[in-house]
Amino acid sequence: MLILPGGPVEGKPPTLQGRDTLRPDIGACGPAKWAATTTHWTWGPMKLRDSTALVTGATGGIGRATAIALSRAGVRVIATGRDVAALADIREATSGVAISADIAVLPELEQLASDAGRVDILVNNAGVGWAGAFATMPTTSIDDLVAVNLVGVVRLTRALLPAMLERKHGHIVNVASIAGHVGVGNEAVYAATKAAVLTFGESLRYELNGSGVHVSTVTPGVVDTEFFAKRGVPYVRGRPRPVPPDRIASAILKAIRTSHDDVVEPTWLRVPIWLHSAWPSLYRRLAGRFG
Repeated sequence: MLILPGGPVEGKPPTLQGRDTLRPDIGACGPAKWAATTTHWTWGPMKLRDSTALVTGATGGIGRATAIALSRAGVRVIATGRDVAALADIREATSGVAISADIAVLPELEQLASDAGRVDILVNNAGVGWAGAFATMPTTSIDDLVAVNLVGVVRLTRALLPAMLERKHGHIVNVASIAGHVGVGNEAVYAATKAAVLTFGESLRYELNGSGVHVSTVTPGVVDTEFFAKRGVPYVRGRPRPVPPDRIASAILKAIRTSHDDVVEPTWLRVPIWLHSAWPSLYRRLAGRFG
């Protein structure tokens, strides 16, 4: 695991003290600098300024946009991902801390949770995709999607939740997908993992009601990122048009600021979500005709 610290203010989180030397092939870094601010939290919507957010999948797309948006709102950002070069870039952009970790690998995930220290906001954004016929999908790809998109979300939430409950303060944001609501052909495993994330968040929300820890689910539609290229199949449809990742980042901040349970962006996607739930046979006919 590689920690890239930074930031313009004084103080440092206890779990990052003393990490003056990291991997010799990367070079040395000084300890992270943080604001030594005592905040008295109250019940209600999350106060962003002077809180600390851990954003997974922060090396590009929605995660990068969210990390930058949080930083601009006065949040101390801990960015994590697998791309060391991209992490260095987001560290500079947010004046925060970047921790290289693969949340699909349990020891790395546990070390990430330990090194992060106090986390007030967890944005479970990391995700991978795969497109193609399920019958030809490699088992290694199946395992990777389940490990990153679902198991990593559950385990990281489990690692950070007890401290949030002890403080009676925290916010967990799970980034889902329209695919998890309605299903998508040739993306069966991806859709299944996102559907599981939706149900995990809903169930956890009931459990944590009144605890001071809120759970939000943000559902994006098609987003203009490298996700489609990385999954192996580009997005070629004319409609719906991909939206910029900044729009999803704004939706995530809205969910945190207002303690909103479910945010869908673009908002018109609530129509097919409702139709799929209320009249599934009609939805399937329309999906088969226009999909």
